[in-house]
Amino acid sequence: MYLHDLGIVCALGGEKQSVLDAWLAGQKSQSANPDWLNSKIPALAVSTQLPEIPSKLSQYACRNNRLLLAAYQQIETAVVKAKQDDGPERIAVVLGTSTSGIAEGEQAIRYLQATGHMPADYHYKQQELGGAAEFLAAYAGIAGPVYTVSTTCSSSANALASARRLLQLNLCDAVIVGGADALCDTTLEGFSSLGALSQNECNPFSKNRDGTVLGEGAALFLMRREPASIGLLGVGASADAYHISAPRPDGSGALAAMQTALENAGLAAEQIDYLNLHGTATLQNDAMESLAVNRLFGSVLPCSSSKSSTGHCLGAAGAIEAGLCWLLLSEMNLQRRLPKHVWDGVFDPELAPLGLVSLENSIAKQLQYCLSNSFSFGGNNVSLLIGRCL
Repeated sequence: MYLHDLGIVCALGGEKQSVLDAWLAGQKSQSANPDWLNSKIPALAVSTQLPEIPSKLSQYACRNNRLLLAAYQQIETAVVKAKQDDGPERIAVVLGTSTSGIAEGEQAIRYLQATGHMPADYHYKQQELGGAAEFLAAYAGIAGPVYTVSTTCSSSANALASARRLLQLNLCDAVIVGGADALCDTTLEGFSSLGALSQNECNPFSKNRDGTVLGEGAALFLMRREPASIGLLGVGASADAYHISAPRPDGSGALAAMQTALENAGLAAEQIDYLNLHGTATLQNDAMESLAVNRLFGSVLPCSSSKSSTGHCLGAAGAIEAGLCWLLLSEMNLQRRLPKHVWDGVFDPELAPLGLVSLENSIAKQLQYCLSNSFSFGGNNVSLLIGRCL
C-alpha cells in the first residue's frame, strides 16, 4: 500500500524538511523538564508551536491531540483530495498511542485534590485512548472505520499494519494512519521506577549506555491503494510474550518480525539499504536487538537509532520512525544521505557487531528499501519495510 504524504512533529522539528535536516545533521536534542509536568525527570519535548483544538471539539482538548493536529495539518490537502475521490465514508482513521491525554487527567486530579471538585473544562475524552482517533475523524470529517491501537511502544507501528489490512480487505479506500504520544508524569515516573531511564542521555549500543530518554511527538500518513512513490511494502509482527517488560534475550521474537517483513515484501536481506533500529539504549533491548540484527544482516547493513535525537516516543515511535524512513526515501533527500548514529562512539564489545552509520558510510550507494523496528512490552515486535515504488 502506498504512503502518499506525511505529517510529522517531534523534538527535531515541526514539519518534514526541518525534521529531516536536523536528523541528517546529527542533531542531539536537549532534554529538559517540561514545565507543564510535575516530574523533574528530563525528557525531549516538542518545542514548536502547536495548534489549538477548535472550541466545538473542546472535549478532546489535550496536548496529545494538539500534536496530532500539527501532523494532520501537513497532510490535510491530500486528505481533502481523497475525500473528493472516494467519499468520507470510504476513509478510515487508525492511530496508535500509549499515553493519550493522561497529562490532562493528572492536572485534573491535582485540581480535584486542591479544590474538592474537577475543573470545569475537564472531559474524560481528553485522556481516553480512543479519543485520539475520534478527535481526528471528527476534525477531518471522516465517516469510515475509526479506532485506536495501543500496544505500548509498538502502537503506531501496529496501526500502520492494521491500516494496510483494511485496504487489502477493501474495507476502505484510504486511511489516515499514524500515532501520537505526549509526555506525562505517569510515564516518566513509571519508566524511572523500572530503572529504564538514563541518568544522562540516550546512548544506544554504547558500552556506557544506562537507559533511554523519553520523548513525544506525532506522525501521520495518508495511505491509499492508488500508486505513489513510496509504499509500505512489508509488515512483520511477532508476540513472544517472554516477559511483561523485558525482551527475550536471544532476540528470536525481533528476528521473526524482521524476517516476516522481508518475506511479506518478497525481498532478501541483502536488498535492504538502511535499518532504523529500535535502539532504546537500555541494557537488555540493545543486547537482544544487536543479536537479532547481526543474525539476519551481519555487520554490514547501515543502521542507526534515532532515539538520541527524538527521544523514545513510546506509542508514537513506530509512526515517527517509519516517517523518518519515508523522509530518507523521498525527493527531499536527493543526496541519498543516511543519518549518523548519534552516541559517544564507544561500542559495547559484549554486543553483536552492527554496521552503525558514521561519517564514512553516511552516503548510500542506493536508497530504495528501509526497515524500521519497533519492540514493545510483552514481546510485541513489529518491523515495517518501506520502499520506493516509482
